[in-house]
Amino acid sequence: MPLTLYYHPLSSYCHKVLIALYEHGVAFEKHTIDLSSEAERAELQAIWPLVKFPVIRDHERDRNVPESSVIIEYLDHYHAGVGRLIPDDWDTALQVRLWDRFFDHYVMTPMQQIVADRIQSANADLNSQRALLATAYGMLEQQLADNEWIASADFSLADCSAAPALFYASTLVPFAAGQPRLSAYFERLVQRPSFSRVIEEAKPWFDFYPFAEALPQRFR
Repeated sequence: MPLTLYYHPLSSYCHKVLIALYEHGVAFEKHTIDLSSEAERAELQAIWPLVKFPVIRDHERDRNVPESSVIIEYLDHYHAGVGRLIPDDWDTALQVRLWDRFFDHYVMTPMQQIVADRIQSANADLNSQRALLATAYGMLEQQLADNEWIASADFSLADCSAAPALFYASTLVPFAAGQPRLSAYFERLVQRPSFSRVIEEAKPWFDFYPFAEALPQRFR
């Protein structure tokens, strides 16, 4: 295989990259990393000292590529399929990158902080994280007023980011009744073949998700 993905099946950032790989139809090998295993942790550390997944190993170019957004840009440049996930038009591409960062910073980050709190049994005050998710949802509802996808006419990097972010965040802070566009957008995301495949592959692992009881039955 020309590419190896170092990942974990429950990781939202790994899901983001998997969506891009499936969108492009790229041949790749999955290599699961369990950070609780010293040997596997050391293996990841050898290719990315910060010990964060996902990381792509491009064997043909003898190159390791970390960070989900950078990986997707790399795939778009070297391994693109029929479509592109970052548009050629500069203004549209800027919007795509903006909303990609939006999901990473304002949906994935508070979501992960809430999940980490349960894993660590910290019982911290998480009102600010939940409030941030609610604010983000409101902004997304407005952004979707005239758009099928979040940042451009076509499915893009921003939607790759949106899918796992909203999938997990919605188990912590459900979408409000007054957010029909966001709910409809989420349905489009989960029905997208690339993300539907990611969810299906993750199902055997969902029992290990700290908020597994909040996952809708259709994803179990």
